[in-house]
Amino acid sequence: MKIRWETAIVTETVGEPWSSHGLQEVRVRLGNGETAAALHDLAVGAPLRPGDEVLLNTTAVRLGLGTGGVHFVHAKLGRLAGSADGPEVPIEWEPETPDSLRSSESQEGHIMKLRYTSLQRAVLSVEEPSSSHHALFAELRTLGGMPVLIGELHSMLPAAVCWLRELAREAGAPVPRIAYIMTEGGALPLAVSGHVRRLRELGWLAGAVTYGHAYGGDVEAVNKYTALLAARYVLEADIAIVCMGPGIVGTGTPYGFSGIEAGELVGAVHALGGAPVAMARISFADPRPQHRGLSRHTAVALGQAALAPACVPLPLLPAEADTALLREQARQSGLARRHRLRWEAPPPLEQMAAALEAYGWPITSMGRAWPDDPAFFAAVCTAAGAAYRLLRNEGPDKP
Repeated sequence: MKIRWETAIVTETVGEPWSSHGLQEVRVRLGNGETAAALHDLAVGAPLRPGDEVLLNTTAVRLGLGTGGVHFVHAKLGRLAGSADGPEVPIEWEPETPDSLRSSESQEGHIMKLRYTSLQRAVLSVEEPSSSHHALFAELRTLGGMPVLIGELHSMLPAAVCWLRELAREAGAPVPRIAYIMTEGGALPLAVSGHVRRLRELGWLAGAVTYGHAYGGDVEAVNKYTALLAARYVLEADIAIVCMGPGIVGTGTPYGFSGIEAGELVGAVHALGGAPVAMARISFADPRPQHRGLSRHTAVALGQAALAPACVPLPLLPAEADTALLREQARQSGLARRHRLRWEAPPPLEQMAAALEAYGWPITSMGRAWPDDPAFFAAVCTAAGAAYRLLRNEGPDKP
C-alpha cells in the first residue's frame, strides 16, 4: 500500500465553517456507508459545506495508525446533484490567510515547502531577501546564551509553558517571552496542534516558528539554525521550546524514530551560543519496556546523537528504586559522561497540578495525564525549572 484514496460526501461541518487556526473538521460519508471525521487544511482549499464531494487520503486510518490516524481531505471534487448552489468544480483557488495566521509582511514568499509534491506551497521565509528580517540573517549571529528547552514529544510543550509561568508567578517576576519552534518530526501543519491553538488563545506564546517542511507558524524558516535565531531576534523570545508537532514516528529500532532530532538540536543550540536544556522522556506508567524509566529514545538521542553537551535535569523521584533505575540508565546510555546531569527534587505534586490545571485543557502524554504518570510531568517541569534559573542567571549552569 502506498496511498489509499477514497471519495466521500461531506455530511456536516464541526465548529466554525472558517477556522481561525487554519484547519476545518468535517464529518463525511464514505462509499461503503461508513461515517467518519476528516480534517481539511484551509491553506489548500476553500471551506467545505455539506454536500461537497471530496477526495480523502485514508491511508493512516486504514493502517490503524495512531500517528496521523485520521482522514485528510486532499481535494474538493464538486457537489452532489441537487445540493444547494448546484454542481461546483473549482478550477483555481488561492486561499485567504486567516487573520490569526497573517504575517506582518505583505510580500509573497518564494521558498517552497513540501517541495516537488502536488501540495507544495510558497511561504515567505524569514531569511529570504524579500523578508523585512533578511538583514538579521545576512550576518553571523548567536543566541547570546538564550535557554532552549528541547523535547521529544509535543505534550512537553504545554507542560513546560505552564511551569515556566508558575515559576515567574512564584518569584513575583514578569513572565518570560516564550517562543515555540516546531520541527518536522511529527505533524507538518502547525494548525493540527490543539495545544498551540490553546496557548495562542491564552496569549502565553510570543509566537511560533515552523522550519523545514513544517508550516503555518507566525514565522517560517528554512532550517533549525535560522529557526532558533528567528525565535531570539524576530519573536524576541527569552526562552525557546523546541519539539515536534503532534505525532512521532517510531519503529522499535534503536535509531529509527523521529525524536532522535532532539540530539541534533542540542548541537544546533550549542553551535549558536545558546544554552541547551534537554527535557528527558521518563515514565513508570508506560507498559513498553523501551520507555520504562528513561526512554530509550532519550538515551539514544542524547547519549549518542548529541554531539555537544547539554544541561539534562533529572528528577529525584519519591521511590528510591525508580531513581536508582534512572541513575543506572543514565550511566549505561552515556548521558552521565556526555552531559551535565542535574539531579533535583521535582516540584511538589500539588503545585505542579495547580500549574497544569491553570491551562484549562487536559495535557496528556500517550493518553496519560499527570495523575497517571507523574514522573513524566515531573521530568518536564524539572527541566523547565533549570531553564528558568538559567534565564535568571542562577544556579551552577549559569552562562
